[in-house]
Amino acid sequence: MKLLLPRLGFAPYLPPVEEGANSALKRAFEALNTHLASNTYLVGHSVTLADIITTCNLYLGFSQLLVKSFTSEFPHVERYFWTLVNQPNFRKILGQVKQTEAVPPIPSAKKPSQSKESKPKPKDEPKKVAKPEPKEVAEPEEEAPKPKPKNPLDLLPPSKMILDEWKRLYSNTKTNFREVAIKGFWDMYDPEGYSLWFCDYKYNDENSVSFVTLNKVGGFLQRMDLARKYAFGKMLVIGSQAPFKVKGLWLFRGQEIPQFVIDECYDMELYDWTKVDISDETQKERVNQMIEDYEPFEGEPLLDAKCFK
Repeated sequence: MKLLLPRLGFAPYLPPVEEGANSALKRAFEALNTHLASNTYLVGHSVTLADIITTCNLYLGFSQLLVKSFTSEFPHVERYFWTLVNQPNFRKILGQVKQTEAVPPIPSAKKPSQSKESKPKPKDEPKKVAKPEPKEVAEPEEEAPKPKPKNPLDLLPPSKMILDEWKRLYSNTKTNFREVAIKGFWDMYDPEGYSLWFCDYKYNDENSVSFVTLNKVGGFLQRMDLARKYAFGKMLVIGSQAPFKVKGLWLFRGQEIPQFVIDECYDMELYDWTKVDISDETQKERVNQMIEDYEPFEGEPLLDAKCFK
C-alpha cells in the first residue's frame, strides 16, 4: 500500500518512502518465490485460507501496480498467482484478471489554482414571472446492443476438418488406436485450415518435484480454455526422476498460433514453439507418438499425459 496509495493520490508521494517500500516488496517476493519453487500451494497440496488471503493481496498488485517487467523476476510467484486466479471459485469473485501494463504515474505536486469568486452585489428583488409549462421531452430510444466482434479465426475460409469430429474419434477409440484414431486424424487433417505445433518447456531444470510439474501443466491447460473451440492439444510429462521434461503437441485453427491465445495465456512464452513439417516423416511419426501417448517416448518413460479437447 505504501507503493500504491501515493501514486493514486491518497497519500503524499515521497521518493525515499517509495524506494524503501519497493525494496521491502522485492525481499518479500524473493522469499515467496523460493518457497513456491518446490510447493504448488503455501500449505499442503490444496488451496487453503493462506492461499486465498495471499492471492487477494497479490491481485491488487498485479492488477494495478506490478508490471510484467517486475513480476517476471519471480516466475514461481507468477505461476502460483495465475494458477489460482484462474480456478473457478476465484474467477467467480475476481472475474477475468489482467495484469496492469503500466505503473500509475506520480501525481503532480502542483495544486490547481482556485479562482476567487467575487460576491454578487445585492440586487433588488426580481419580480415574479410565471414559469412556462414544461414541454414534454421525448425519451431517447435505447440503443441496440452492439454485436460482439467475431473471432478472426471464425472469418477464415471453411475447412474440411471438423474439429469436434476428431475430438469424438479420439475420445471414443479404446482399441487399435493407431489403426483407428491416428489413421482417422490424418484422413481428416486439413493442412490449409489447421497447423500443428510442437512445444518444449524452456525451464525443465526447474521441474524437480513431480506433483508441482503436473500442477504446472494442469494450470496451463486450464488457462488454454479460451481456445477450446479452435484447438486440440497433448501435453506429456516425461521421465521417471527429476528433472522432468514437459513437451506438447498442439493443433490450431489457421496457419499461425492464434494471437488472442498468445495475448491472454501467459504460459505461452514459457515454451519454445516449432511448427510441424508434415512432409518430414520423422516429425509426422513424433506427432503420432504424442497423440497416442507412446511409451517410451524418445527413450524415456511417461510420468503423465494430459489431453486438451
